Amino acid sequence: MSYLAKNYNRKKIAFKYGKGSFLFSTDGKKYLDFVQGIAVNSLGHAHPKLVKTIRNQSKKLWHVSNAFQIPEGEKLAKKLCQKTFADYVMFQNSGAEATEASIKVARRYFYSIGKPKKNRILCVRNSFHGRTLAAIFASGSKKMTEGFGPKVPGFDHFDFGNHKSLKKKITKNTAAIMVEPIMGEGGIRVIPDFCLRELRKLCNKKKILLILDEVQCGISRSGDFFAFEKSKIFADIVPIAKGLAGGFPIGAVLMNKKVAAGMTPGTHGSTFGGNPLACSVANTVMDIVSSKKFLNNVKKSSKYFFSKLKKLKEKYPSTIKEIRGRGLLIGIQLHTDQTKFIKKLMDNKLLTIRAAENVVRILPPLNVKIKEIDLALKIIDKVCSEIK
Repeated sequence: MSYLAKNYNRKKIAFKYGKGSFLFSTDGKKYLDFVQGIAVNSLGHAHPKLVKTIRNQSKKLWHVSNAFQIPEGEKLAKKLCQKTFADYVMFQNSGAEATEASIKVARRYFYSIGKPKKNRILCVRNSFHGRTLAAIFASGSKKMTEGFGPKVPGFDHFDFGNHKSLKKKITKNTAAIMVEPIMGEGGIRVIPDFCLRELRKLCNKKKILLILDEVQCGISRSGDFFAFEKSKIFADIVPIAKGLAGGFPIGAVLMNKKVAAGMTPGTHGSTFGGNPLACSVANTVMDIVSSKKFLNNVKKSSKYFFSKLKKLKEKYPSTIKEIRGRGLLIGIQLHTDQTKFIKKLMDNKLLTIRAAENVVRILPPLNVKIKEIDLALKIIDKVCSEIK
């Protein structure tokens, strides 16, 4: 028997090791891993530069309290700020912590300027911002919040794409709008660039903050370092995590100077957040994935993958409803429940994961090879031909 709690419905498979885009199971089978820890292993499994970084740093220092300066964190924060809109960074351990901290930063900003009643956050209904108490109520999902009452107050919701509803929900107590530029768990729904631009204008007009949750779609996964960069706007607050250290746990909140001013000593903390080992790995990842050459290669791989998937949609119109996403954050929306489809893909040694709206989520490493994409396409084609 397993002594693990039953909060995961785990597949009956375990892995012994991984290399690049592949995982090798304990019974000796080889799988093409297009889950990659749910968009976490940005450089695949056992990338030699990450292995070297972990080995070197582990011999020196793993953890030290944030009561002291951490040079590795200072170095990483500088890289993130120089690459993005941000003026300051606050390190966390995960995406959920990063979105929680983002909510705190928004509320604390208005408190610090004498407007404590501006404390409500407006979010897309059935979005995903993590699984802490505040984060699940920010999602507006009945399924996620069931059994976890009482309701955490301070969140309002509008439906995806309903601009009239969005504007009506903004009140004198609204502090911020928080959205995912590309909704991952919510079905790989992309917020169009013109909508992001209108959100920015609306926030400016109403003098509220814009929080863009890039936990899953950020760190080069979209083909740009941040997915919102394509819209030519700036956020006030951006939580990040997943791909930042290529599989080693780390999260962060990026802030502009205005909102960061409210985060004075004692307002927030994290025991493990920004530790030397995590920051060392993230520094190595940043050096690789933030280069123009690397980003152009992600776009090239994405263009190829999407063009081939759209041809499969044309070939199997009764199975595939829509191809969604951007970069290497890809969704295949099916006409029916995706459970059987995902199972058949796994039987054919391709690992994928589900998302809302009958979407099969495809998340290869950002350095995926074209021949590996071709292998995935061959398996998807085969499964489409078999699905009734």
